[in-house]
Amino acid sequence: MASGPRKPGKQKLSTRIAHAGRDRKLTQGGVNPVVQRASTVIVESAAKLFEPGGWTYGRHGTATHEALKQALVEVEDARHCALAASGLLACTVPFFALASSGSHVLVGDNVYGPTRRFCDRSLKRWGCEIEYFDTTIGAGVAKLIRPTTRLIFVESPGSMTFEIADAPAIATAAKAAGVVTVMDNTWSAGVFYKPLALGFDLSVQANTKYISGGADVINGSILTNREDLITKLKESIADLGINVAPDDAYLVLRGLRTLETRMERHQASGLEVARWLKTRPEVQRVLHPALEDDPGHALWKRDFTGASGLFGIVLKPASTKQVHAFLDALELFGLGFSYGGFESLAIHCDPQLKRTATKPAFGGPLIRLSVGLEDPADLIADLEQALAALG
Repeated sequence: MASGPRKPGKQKLSTRIAHAGRDRKLTQGGVNPVVQRASTVIVESAAKLFEPGGWTYGRHGTATHEALKQALVEVEDARHCALAASGLLACTVPFFALASSGSHVLVGDNVYGPTRRFCDRSLKRWGCEIEYFDTTIGAGVAKLIRPTTRLIFVESPGSMTFEIADAPAIATAAKAAGVVTVMDNTWSAGVFYKPLALGFDLSVQANTKYISGGADVINGSILTNREDLITKLKESIADLGINVAPDDAYLVLRGLRTLETRMERHQASGLEVARWLKTRPEVQRVLHPALEDDPGHALWKRDFTGASGLFGIVLKPASTKQVHAFLDALELFGLGFSYGGFESLAIHCDPQLKRTATKPAFGGPLIRLSVGLEDPADLIADLEQALAALG
């Protein structure tokens, strides 16, 4: 039985996440941590009421949260972890902590839609200037950095369009200018991609998706190796009153225990479905960085060790009515905006595809597919009968 956290790299990932957060003081003898629900905390003495770093209120976390954080740092090979109540909060807290009125931030043009919405709606209202950029420029980002630049936020692969960023080149340019870098690492779940090892300062994830894997909990995390940054993040989280319910933390940790096993299945099934779709006459292009002919494949092969089950396809030119007929004909693929659960999902991306620094022109409707844990042969059969509905 594990007696405490292990040093990163000492054992394989699947072993580390199976045993992390299982100190007896967190589990009280079980193999899982206790679900500790607390608002009021009784301290041992009056002197400890205002002790720096002491646990004095439930909003700051419980044994359940501590167990989850110990497991999450193993996934990303990180030293520090902060939890958020959603993946979106994990993405936006770094802006709140590091940007201010009069500052400038660089944001990948292909980031998660709600992150972009936060920048356009809330961050601008604070007087912060947002500049969207093409993340495929790599080291070219140095030309965009200003004296007032405080943050560079990237998602790789890009949301919905799946471009791969040259993370080491971006990180090098940012470090030379003293700018903090943030990577949305939800696509790889931290299993197949290690942004911190590539030079990024922060790695954020929507634990809602692959980490939890059950499509039944909303949660996020921010990982870093820098003590100065985790201090600023924790201060902002405290100022905002962000709180993660212990029951949610427990559910995320329960799902995380099987993360590597699930990701291997998502990868294999996703590639099988993607390669089949490349053979279909109705499909103009498959957007999947693990495919050899994808524009980002070389960078993916260099920096990633695998792929998730999320990718895109571009259909041959078709009307919205035809696209809806295809989607409505799907039986195993549900129509939903999330991903990373056990279930397969599909969405039509065109209505929410917003770009200003780049102008992707695919020449046909863009569909995002999330391949779940169903048998890929059944998923292929479902797609085949649905494609017939295109007419």
